[in-house]
Amino acid sequence: MSLPFRVERVALTHVRIPLVEPFRISNGAVDEKDGIVVALSAGGGTGYGESSPMAGSFYSPDTPESCWRQLTGELAPAILGREFTSLDAASAWLDSLPGSNFAKAGLETALWDIEGQRRGLPLHRLLAEAAGETPREQVESGLAVGLYDTTSELLRAIDEQLRRDGYRRVKIKIKRGADLALVEAVRGRFGDIPLMTDANADYTLADRAVFERLDGFGLMMFEQPLGGSMLEESAALQRAVRTPVCLDESLESLADLDRAIELKAFRIANIKIQRVGGFRNALRIYRRCREAGLGIWIGTMPELGIGQAQGAAMSSLPGCGYPTDVEASLRWFRDDIIEPVLQVRNGWIAMPDAPGFGIAVSPEKLARYAVARFEAAA
Repeated sequence: MSLPFRVERVALTHVRIPLVEPFRISNGAVDEKDGIVVALSAGGGTGYGESSPMAGSFYSPDTPESCWRQLTGELAPAILGREFTSLDAASAWLDSLPGSNFAKAGLETALWDIEGQRRGLPLHRLLAEAAGETPREQVESGLAVGLYDTTSELLRAIDEQLRRDGYRRVKIKIKRGADLALVEAVRGRFGDIPLMTDANADYTLADRAVFERLDGFGLMMFEQPLGGSMLEESAALQRAVRTPVCLDESLESLADLDRAIELKAFRIANIKIQRVGGFRNALRIYRRCREAGLGIWIGTMPELGIGQAQGAAMSSLPGCGYPTDVEASLRWFRDDIIEPVLQVRNGWIAMPDAPGFGIAVSPEKLARYAVARFEAAA
């Protein structure tokens, strides 16, 4: 932060909001969104963050329940009353603590909200300043759809969302046994729309022939086709296909990124603020990708409105060359905890002008959807 500060209060609210429809990927499904809303008070301001792992531990070992235990039992008591000389010092200290990146992201991003408010800067400009770049004032939004029971349901879902919000690309989930026919059907129905697949690490290198056949569909990328630790295998797959391999689950740290770059395991990085523990680490990964000449885009879990606003702001950096997974709030959720809810207009998300995250968290909605609360003061 611009001045030394002390964390004076921490409030955590675990909320649960029904999804518009169940979200299915290759290794699991959810029909509700769990998120932990973090409110930090420091230096006379209050900032909001979000800890937002996917329920069910099928994307990562982290769950809303495990993050709640870490935040209430260890991380929140540790930060409470602690003094920091700067935002970077606070972020570095959090990063040094044991625990989940998903849990720490809630605290770390709340500090960026406070910093933006104190300096009168919207989050996207604060991030761009940290990156030494000039941000865009609107970002492209891409549609992501899960797995459906039938191809006709998938096509209908894509058609409805494209008509409503005009998304700039389509990402479909695939898994072993549900891949080639889905891509062929989407290409046949929607023509040359920018299209990509996401396997959520469901395949192995033994399935290389699937991707060699998918290589003929002119896809933007294959997102995380192989297991997160299979970097050597990912490099072999990338050598076998023209379509860029995009890594997601594989990139939890700067060390993971450096290893993947060394192996030439991919050409595009999906940076998720939650997965890497907050903005400081996301920016470090972003800079390293820029230096290496890699493609970059910003993914989501998806988060609730706070996390979605964070992802949209990060997407405004000029090195993010592909549409973000951040979508309209009501695309995913029956309701959201922010006011107004995040909107996509003709495929674009406008950056707010207000300092910090530029959104308001609704106390009434926090109370309505709360399943657990924690509060402590120094």
